[in-house]
Amino acid sequence: MPVEVRSSKEQSDALQRFFVRPFFLSLTIGIPFCAFKLVFGLSALRAGTSVLAGLGWIVVAWACADLAMNMGRSVYDLAGRAAPFEYCTIAQVGRMLGRPTVFLALDTLLSFAIICLMLWSGWIARLPEIETYVWYAATTLNLISLSVVSLYNEIRKE
Repeated sequence: MPVEVRSSKEQSDALQRFFVRPFFLSLTIGIPFCAFKLVFGLSALRAGTSVLAGLGWIVVAWACADLAMNMGRSVYDLAGRAAPFEYCTIAQVGRMLGRPTVFLALDTLLSFAIICLMLWSGWIARLPEIETYVWYAATTLNLISLSVVSLYNEIRKE
């Protein structure tokens, strides 16, 4: 029986398809962003003022809802089915308005703003050990995957 040999183009296309699968996107972008939101929300709760505590609870709820949505998208993807919902609550609102990717980009902007707030507020230095490791894991997963995809795309151009 002859061994099937896949061309490098077929292998390249398969890898490219993997990089845009909901499972990969949730694992490397969505779930890390949920971790950033969750750690920020918990930090706001610890800040001690009622306004920040209220904000903290809202952000924790937002992070948990988005985490459930990302996990759900992953499960649907692994089952070979399209999810009937978006990656996050903000994109879901966008879906109802016919612009999910615009609202997903807004969620990304807010997530980056949360990262900046954590860094510039100094809260990052006061995280409990477990939250520090959650932050490290989310950062590592997000940045390394971004770098791998960028490197792959550049190699593919040549």
